[in-house]
Amino acid sequence: MLPLINNTAKVKQVNVELVKTALKSLQFGTKLTIANATGLSVATCGTILNDLLARGEVIEADLEQSGGGRPARRFMYNANYAYIACIYVSNEGGIHRIVQVIANLMGEIIEEKLSEVESINHAAIDKIIETLLCKFENIKAIGIGVPGVIHKGVIIACDIGELVGLSLAGWLKAKYSLPVTVENDMNLITYGFYKKQNYDEDKTVTVITFPRNVCSGAGIIIDGRIFRGNTNFAGEVSYLPFKCSRKEQVKLTNSSDLFFPLMIKTMVSIIAIINPETIVITGNLIRLDMADDIYNICEAMIPQGHMPRIIIQENMQADYIHGLISISLESLTCDFQLVEKNSKVSTSSM
Repeated sequence: MLPLINNTAKVKQVNVELVKTALKSLQFGTKLTIANATGLSVATCGTILNDLLARGEVIEADLEQSGGGRPARRFMYNANYAYIACIYVSNEGGIHRIVQVIANLMGEIIEEKLSEVESINHAAIDKIIETLLCKFENIKAIGIGVPGVIHKGVIIACDIGELVGLSLAGWLKAKYSLPVTVENDMNLITYGFYKKQNYDEDKTVTVITFPRNVCSGAGIIIDGRIFRGNTNFAGEVSYLPFKCSRKEQVKLTNSSDLFFPLMIKTMVSIIAIINPETIVITGNLIRLDMADDIYNICEAMIPQGHMPRIIIQENMQADYIHGLISISLESLTCDFQLVEKNSKVSTSSM
């Protein structure tokens, strides 16, 4: 059993996160409206708001219009109290690109920049982070997207060879003493797409990319959560038992028509195994005029009642950035999420 002082600290953390989450969803909030939204007492909300106000994470707005009594104090979340730094790297057709984004605590983009560089390694990423930390002193978390597989913190496979074998998150955490998240690009794209849908309940969604000169890949969301598998290998759909090797698959990407049967087999496998509500297909092998053929051929093999919604989306950069911002912001509140989910700590008054 956890010591009482530890439980008390976690209860306080849960309550603070509840208040911040409620306030972010409201344009303005009084102690009473926040108490109603969180289920906490007005007194607890008042204490937390005063603490947040003192450190600048909450600011005070104009008084609420009075209906005859004393007007209530109104509070609003200070989105620019701190920032997050997001970076994703890519190697497409031998062109190395780095996209860097600064976002505030509401996920609003403050700055975005694209650079083409000769090579990408840990030093290049570190230099960008140092520059961003000098420009935005109050960065609270770092998120990095890579086209590769990360297992136990180590990048074990990647389209950017210089990053293979690197424990990038651990190295950056040790240097900057900040939460650092390093995640697979397809997971981030899928999570970004998923978050933008604002589903009322948890759904299962897959994004599959069919690029030219590179093996296919997928990101999978199951019941609202990124599914990574036992060794973060989930989504490596080019390893499905096709009648051709991965090298042969890459050769077939020179023609959308030749690669088309593999697209169908990949999608049917995903539908049969994951049973997603939506499949998004993307990549430069995909054309908008393929939509009807893809759906009809899949439907001939999958019972109609189990067919997902199929969307063709040519550009998913905005989804990638949104996923990276979302997961980086969540890294600041992950302790709260774990306590709430696993420990079932009560959110009673402090």
